[in-house]
Amino acid sequence: MTHLSEPGDSSLPTPASQRTTKALWAYVAIARPDHWFKNVFMLLGAMLALFYYPAGLTYAHGMALAVALVATCLVASSNYVLNEILDAPSDRAHPLKRTRPVPSGRVWLPLAYVEWLGLGALGLWTAYWANGSVCLAGAALWFMGLTYNVRPLRLKDLPYLDVLSESINNPIRLLLGWFVLLPGSMPPVSLLAAYWMLGAFFMASKRFGEYRSLADPQTAAAYRRSFRFYDEPRLLVSMFFYASGAALLLGVFIIRYHLELILAVPLIAGCFSYYLHIALKRDSAAQHPERLYHETGLMIYLLICLAVFVGLMFVEMPLLYDLFNVSPSQVPALWRF
Repeated sequence: MTHLSEPGDSSLPTPASQRTTKALWAYVAIARPDHWFKNVFMLLGAMLALFYYPAGLTYAHGMALAVALVATCLVASSNYVLNEILDAPSDRAHPLKRTRPVPSGRVWLPLAYVEWLGLGALGLWTAYWANGSVCLAGAALWFMGLTYNVRPLRLKDLPYLDVLSESINNPIRLLLGWFVLLPGSMPPVSLLAAYWMLGAFFMASKRFGEYRSLADPQTAAAYRRSFRFYDEPRLLVSMFFYASGAALLLGVFIIRYHLELILAVPLIAGCFSYYLHIALKRDSAAQHPERLYHETGLMIYLLICLAVFVGLMFVEMPLLYDLFNVSPSQVPALWRF
């Protein structure tokens, strides 16, 4: 039955309250909470640290990890707000992004700058409650937002540096998870570098998708300065470079620390291939990583890869070391085959 409101019934929002809600929602939108799922990648750092320090599986560390995750989301949102503010002039040249809150004029810029600083300060304050190392990693994440967006550097306008400076947030997220359990040490540099190159592959795939969707080179150049240099072949070659770099660096980590992970290499190669297949589609989901969860097949495949990778981290197979003539790592495994 339809409810008919009586005169004076305040249960329905008034036009004024609707406008206020819509105005406030614009400030929520520029913080991009729908992008927070990217921060789950810091959990890989925590899992890696747990492999080195099994005693870290405690309630206190679990709470600290939750705090660090919240802090990372807040710092990332601060960077997103700054990105929205400074990208507004070029976003007006994009057929879809011109409707974002800032380029469409639905945000008062002074208040948006307050939001940027407030989210950053709140995020770093929250990170400090996890521990000092997490706070420093959070500060590095926030600083990279400055170098990426703010002139005179504004690395997002420079070809190749735009991808490398944005994707370095991947190893920073890994550090955020690692530092929750092991604040006084660093994870293997080979794994950090591999994680960086993996992020660069994803980011270059996003650029490739964006460039193809805009179709016209002049429109693309007006939207993003780096597109004055990029074209489809150059972006494809860069994607191959980043994927190769990630594979080689991951190989260094596998040989040096845990040879059993070599059994996951075919699955990892398949992950690159699957993502490339998606990126090559017209209007591909690679343009909007926050929507990749709609690619059900990819999500299932990634979960399988993660499960195999994590499982192999806790297994030791001496036969493999004899076969490849590699000295076993001194890090103990939980199970021995």
